Amino acid sequence: MSSFVGTLKVEAKGDREIVMTREFNAGKDLVFDCFTKPELIKRWLYGPDGWSLDVCTVDLKVGGKYRYVWKYLKDGSTMGAGGTYKEISGPDKLVQTESFDEAWYPGEALLTTTFAEVSGKTFITINILYETKEGRDTVVKSPMEGGASQSYNRLETLLNTLAETAKGKN
Repeated sequence: MSSFVGTLKVEAKGDREIVMTREFNAGKDLVFDCFTKPELIKRWLYGPDGWSLDVCTVDLKVGGKYRYVWKYLKDGSTMGAGGTYKEISGPDKLVQTESFDEAWYPGEALLTTTFAEVSGKTFITINILYETKEGRDTVVKSPMEGGASQSYNRLETLLNTLAETAKGKN
């Protein structure tokens, strides 16, 4: 599997991994903040249209926990996920576990997100390692790619808005 949705690239790698890459027109400090500060996360990480991110807590320290709960606006159903931070080397790298309240893939995943800035643009790479090939394949067949693409497009818009606001203050 290898495909592009917008500018998000999603690839299956080996038996248990998915690698997502995306370029943003912003510095890595700001992109890192958008991945770690609840007030910014809530503005872009709410999945496909028709969902909201109602709970977003982040204890940004090694061993700290994060928790997200999304709500489907049409019927009020929810989907929750969370995990533990294993490594924080901001603004260059985040490593965290991920598991869903109602597991739709077996076990938990390990996400390693790297932020690399080149000429004012930030390239993020998210390596998602699943416990089993079955888990990875379940995610590959799900609508995750489309939802992630919508979220990252929202993040690009948010980054542009934050950059414009910062310019206005100077």
